[in-house]
Amino acid sequence: MLRAIRLAALALVLLLGTVWGFAWFGRAPGESLADAFLRRVAGLTGLTGLDMPAPSAGGVQLAQGVSLGGPFTLVDHTGRTVTERDFAGRALLVYFGFTYCPDVCPTELGTIAAALDAMGQGADRVTPVFITVDPERDTPEAMADYVSRFHPRLVGLTGTADQIAQAARAYRVYYAKVRPRDSTDYLMDHSSFIYLVGPDGRVRSLFRPETSPEAIASATTAQLRAF
Repeated sequence: MLRAIRLAALALVLLLGTVWGFAWFGRAPGESLADAFLRRVAGLTGLTGLDMPAPSAGGVQLAQGVSLGGPFTLVDHTGRTVTERDFAGRALLVYFGFTYCPDVCPTELGTIAAALDAMGQGADRVTPVFITVDPERDTPEAMADYVSRFHPRLVGLTGTADQIAQAARAYRVYYAKVRPRDSTDYLMDHSSFIYLVGPDGRVRSLFRPETSPEAIASATTAQLRAF
């Protein structure tokens, strides 16, 4: 029995190592290694639906039975404590990142802003939200300065390390502190999806990195008709 368990564990390690290798060499442009790995695992397990055919509008449909989103308690960029109930009844476009992010985060937040502009008056029903994965540096004051650069209605959310971890778990967001070689500072490695959240606080669709603003606007508009 013990030998069978060891063999099964060895097979699992080899399988994950193989998936990691495929993820490394098969990453899409702008896709982090973590996202590529999760996408490969999703293709094997069917747990997250990341390899399901994307709708023509650009969103990724979740696998049946998979639920993302849920309760959280965080602090907005004005210093006010908020929960998911403060956004009840509204659609959200949510992105997890950090203010020191050198490239991907500004790009994706700019995409959200452009998508809202493309939606015209329909954008009034959507609240853009940026949740930090770096609460150590991203204070409410830092978030206020950062979100003001992208969209006047963009809400920045931070909190304690535990509060951020809870929110990240609800959305199955990967993040980890990394320190580049020969650097005294650190960066955050993190998954990079834009989440379309319904008025009930549950994710209805998500968008891969580099999805066009037009595709996000089209998919969001289509979802709004169903709310």
